[in-house]
Amino acid sequence: MGSSLSLNNSLVSGFSPAVATWYGSPNGAGSGGACGFADDVANPPYNGLISAGNQNIFKHGEGCGTCYQVKCTENPACSGFPIVVTITDECPGTCNNEAFHFDMSGKAFGYLAKLGQADKLRNAGRINVQYQRVPCKYNMGITFKIDTGSNANYIAFAIEFVSGDGDVGSVELLPSNSKSSLSMQKSWGCTWKVGIPVGVKGPYSVRLTTIESRNTITANNVIPGNWSPGQYYRSEANFS
Repeated sequence: MGSSLSLNNSLVSGFSPAVATWYGSPNGAGSGGACGFADDVANPPYNGLISAGNQNIFKHGEGCGTCYQVKCTENPACSGFPIVVTITDECPGTCNNEAFHFDMSGKAFGYLAKLGQADKLRNAGRINVQYQRVPCKYNMGITFKIDTGSNANYIAFAIEFVSGDGDVGSVELLPSNSKSSLSMQKSWGCTWKVGIPVGVKGPYSVRLTTIESRNTITANNVIPGNWSPGQYYRSEANFS
């Protein structure tokens, strides 16, 4: 595992200008659709403090799970204090008219406001903000959500709650009854897939490497031999 100090230095580099909008219901949790996080965004540790990003943020799915501080100061309703949002979805189309565009959940957008002025800020619809990428911090292990289309010959899962970089650049599945690892391919968002050869069985460990800092970690025996589609399996491992 790489140094968390170098990670912090590489990610926190000062605020830059961007545009922010919001979608869904005024106090809604937003969506995890394009990253594969689905309705998890409404629950801890996301708690609805999430955002979709345009292509410079979403990065064809490579931006899934990354964390940003966002603050606003120009609108009278802005608090000026930064909040941390996680990228969980894509904002396509007109969001790419700006270099950096955060399309936030209604709840997250409201958190940018002074106390009691969330609705006033949401009524502005579109505001100028400042942002900077920051390390993600989760008080839990990396979690693997098995895709519902998985079966005995094929497994896919979404990867959530990666501390530090937050992103995932490569994934290997390590069967307990084989010395060879299975290199997984990105399916979409932060969902990774691989075929399971005949005779290969779990429990499975998962080794992942982040994009930003190239840090590597192994979640040992995190997926049991009797895994089931739709289930969540949480490891004890995470980046510091």
